[in-house]
Amino acid sequence: MIRRELDAFLGAVGFFTRLPVPARIAATALPLHDAARYFPAVGLLVGGLGAAVCLLALNVWPQPVAVLLAMATTIYVTGAFHEDGLSDTADGLGGGWDKARILAIMKDSRVGSYGVVALWLALSAKFALLSGLDAALLPWALLAGHAVSRFAATVLLATMDYARDDDSSKSRPLAGRLSAGSLAVAALFAGLALLPLAPERALAGVLLAGLATAWLAGKFRRWLGGYTGDCLGAVQQAAEIAFYLGLLAQLPR
Repeated sequence: MIRRELDAFLGAVGFFTRLPVPARIAATALPLHDAARYFPAVGLLVGGLGAAVCLLALNVWPQPVAVLLAMATTIYVTGAFHEDGLSDTADGLGGGWDKARILAIMKDSRVGSYGVVALWLALSAKFALLSGLDAALLPWALLAGHAVSRFAATVLLATMDYARDDDSSKSRPLAGRLSAGSLAVAALFAGLALLPLAPERALAGVLLAGLATAWLAGKFRRWLGGYTGDCLGAVQQAAEIAFYLGLLAQLPR
């Protein structure tokens, strides 16, 4: 069982990042649906790398530079996987008028104006929010933001159906609904990332991330009747930004 779970985790790492995994994992068609419970754990890994770069950079440069380097690290490690999903989703929902047209636009490799604007807003928002946080909180924010936002995407796997009827994309193996047990495992990893944060800040971040997830899920249900791989990327990006918004909020005392 330990070997199977380790393979599932490494399969998630290999699918969602550019980090090297053992050849036996890379060469095997692993059940990515089983690996979905480790998406927040992948977030811990990606956020941890960003946090490490941020801590090192803070010793040499001002905080905005450290934030920029941390963001560049996480984007490089993931190959802009989720940012691409956000861009495609924005183009599809912005330019399509029915399910078939939206899905066709989302599958197009070209980036439209909606996608460009969405990417610019997302990257600008993350830079501004992370730059506004206390420097001591910044590494923990990166760690939690990446884990919680990936749990938000995992929630769609457990509550919604796959939208494409005939699709050979990489996300197709995720088409089955996630079990309650797997969702609980994913929640555990996301919860671990919240422990270093003050409870009120963590709660504010989770609430806003949940609202962003629910808003996008409603749009996906209305226009697509489910989710696609691009939709998961869009949720991850939106939930991450919303989480940072919660951390930065000036809470009433």
